Amino acid sequence: MSQPERYDLAVIGTGLAGMAAAVFASSRGLRVVQAGSTGAISYTSGVFDVLGALPATREGQPARPVERPFEALPELLRDEPGHPYALLDPEDIRLAFHELMDFLRGAGLPYRAGGERNFLLPTPAGTLKHSWCVPETALPGCEALAQGAPACIVAIEGMKGFSARQVAVNLAPHWPGLTTARVAMPGHPGGEVYPEQVARMLEVPAARKALAEALAPLLGQARVVGLPAVLGMHRPGDVAADMERLLGRPVFEIPTMPPGVPGIRLKETFEGLLPGRGVALFCQQKMVGPLPAPGEPFRLRVAGQPVEHHVLADRALLCSGRFLGGGLGGLRGRPLTETVFGLPVAQPEDRAQWYRQDYLDPRGHAVHRAGLRVDAALRPLGRDGAPAHEGLYAAGSILAGQDWIRMKCGAGVAIATAFKAVTTLAGAR
Repeated sequence: MSQPERYDLAVIGTGLAGMAAAVFASSRGLRVVQAGSTGAISYTSGVFDVLGALPATREGQPARPVERPFEALPELLRDEPGHPYALLDPEDIRLAFHELMDFLRGAGLPYRAGGERNFLLPTPAGTLKHSWCVPETALPGCEALAQGAPACIVAIEGMKGFSARQVAVNLAPHWPGLTTARVAMPGHPGGEVYPEQVARMLEVPAARKALAEALAPLLGQARVVGLPAVLGMHRPGDVAADMERLLGRPVFEIPTMPPGVPGIRLKETFEGLLPGRGVALFCQQKMVGPLPAPGEPFRLRVAGQPVEHHVLADRALLCSGRFLGGGLGGLRGRPLTETVFGLPVAQPEDRAQWYRQDYLDPRGHAVHRAGLRVDAALRPLGRDGAPAHEGLYAAGSILAGQDWIRMKCGAGVAIATAFKAVTTLAGAR
């Protein structure tokens, strides 16, 4: 057993909220220890939403897409007063995104924010998504869609989960004149090919040249080329620029079904760079421990490997996620529980109230708004309604009052609440 090391902050969780928190905390000179499972990031599309939809509030009412997310916040909070955005200044949401974007740009993953408007971009199913912050490799597609420019959507032979024809057919009412092409990946022996394989192959200039030569005769009059998101694992902007040079026209990426390359890029970027910023990062491990007495440090155990680590931390930030991340759990017939500290979970009183009769009801289900109630400083509340511990904070999807899947606000809640929690606790030292 190792001797405990002392840290300013323990970040519990390595999803987007936890990784963003580690970036923000290390930028402010805090000594950070972090542990969790990073699988969820690999399943993201790589785009960062602030608010993409307003969910239905009445039976039979459809959800409404959001074009101007910051203008729509008051309407969201009128209908959802318990949403975490009610605790945030909209300007802090912007600041949080731009600080994280600066980090990612320095790592070779440049993003672009939409100003007052959401970008409109295609999904792997050929539907349209409203998102405020997108990888720069997706931008030519957003611009071509807005202009109705002739485009060719390309599929890679043997790659499952991405159909150029499906994308083109479903986008036809919004983007007329789309054409499609299908090309074998030069250098691949045949059979099934995975997006990550292609992305790593395209890191090599010779592979890009071979793909461009195979693709060029198939493009016809297309002024822009849409590819599944495979333009390299590292510095994809450089790969996209080289493909544009080789093809003589802009190229853009469309996310594939998860796990996809954009999420893996983010995962590898965070895991690769955070230790160099002084973060003691333990991937695929859990951090557990009791709530300390007032004035005492958190005594936490990092478990999941043969050698356990014990740490002391002045403060802790709970970014453990909801069900996929393992932050919330529940046994059959029992209420939901918070899995690290046993904090009370805001949830329907009876399990029969978890779901509506219609599973696809656009109003969503009460269980998807379950989570931790927090005070204005994002400190989780105990059963008496007071903060459970003065040094414990929470951020991300574990917060109650938001259905991030239907509201298209998952990244916004993760990044912005992590930013507020870190700036608050850093100022309280």
